Amino acid sequence: MSELVQKLADGEHKVIITAVRDDALGELKAAIERGYVHVKFTETRGGTELGFSLDEEHSDLSAGNLDQGEGSIRLAGKLNLDGVDVRCVANVDLSQMAGTGHLVILDSAVN
Repeated sequence: MSELVQKLADGEHKVIITAVRDDALGELKAAIERGYVHVKFTETRGGTELGFSLDEEHSDLSAGNLDQGEGSIRLAGKLNLDGVDVRCVANVDLSQMAGTGHLVILDSAVN
């Protein structure tokens, strides 16, 4: 298993939601509507941006207001990083477009 996967699976790490244009909230809202989001872990060499399909069972958007940019949401979804199946979980404060996240290493028999 790679050092990156091990690091991101150990504890909580700072994450941000980045924007291509100057409207991070609008871009996040559109990404959620499409069902595919990007989260950037900032504490790795150069940062590590991960994209994944939202897993409705593990995500929680109910405490956030995407129209007003208030509250917090949990974004979660499965992906393969460096040959390892993982679930990315990020808790994001919408007013700051930042928060914390981690990876959960998935047992291939449990996927």
